[in-house]
Amino acid sequence: MKNLTIIGLVLLALSILLFYLTATNFTVNDIGMPHIMGILGGIGIGLIIGGMVGYVSKGSAIKEEQRRKEFKQLQKDKEDLEKQAADIARREAELRNHENQNPQI
Repeated sequence: MKNLTIIGLVLLALSILLFYLTATNFTVNDIGMPHIMGILGGIGIGLIIGGMVGYVSKGSAIKEEQRRKEFKQLQKDKEDLEKQAADIARREAELRNHENQNPQI
């Protein structure tokens, strides 16, 4: 979002510069229909671009959150499997010890 703000400020500064370069001796009373149409067009373009960027950013954020959840779930599954493997190994060791202590004839 910081990048969008910087780009917006740069474009605003550029539009102000171009306006003053083309409209010398400009007063508030000189504002006419072309100026209003330009302002409304700029707002419309800004809203369209902002909407597209917002849509893409939100989609990326949702996908990243989903990846984080899947990664956490995989870590939890790995820990559970390690616990099960340790439990199975412990049981096998106990069984071997029991068989070694009580051999069957």
